[in-house]
Amino acid sequence: QVQLVESGGGLVQAGGSLRLSCVASGRTFSRFTIGWFRQAPGKEREFVAAITRNGGSIYYADSFTGRFTISRDNAKDMVYLQMNSLKPDDTAVYYCAASSYFDARLPSDYAYWGQGTQVTVSS
Repeated sequence: QVQLVESGGGLVQAGGSLRLSCVASGRTFSRFTIGWFRQAPGKEREFVAAITRNGGSIYYADSFTGRFTISRDNAKDMVYLQMNSLKPDDTAVYYCAASSYFDARLPSDYAYWGQGTQVTVSS
């Protein structure tokens, strides 16, 4: 089993930045692709970014390229999502998740999920 816990969310003004963190327990991150998703009220869960278990491949949804950066530190069992130039439309609950697939972009690709962390971007 893998347990994931997100942190780093909060309230930020438009144009600001946040760094989200995801820590794993039970197993190390090195065995899994780690992804970030977000979900706003009334919307489907949306893929943001993913990084493979060796860190060699990174995938971003088009909406986030150039603004968001995913990284991982397997020695610390940590994955990060650096979010810059935040917009009010970025307001959502952000989740990290673990997948056994190398190319994982759908919620159904992920077997393990964190509880989510709220990100609110004010105008």
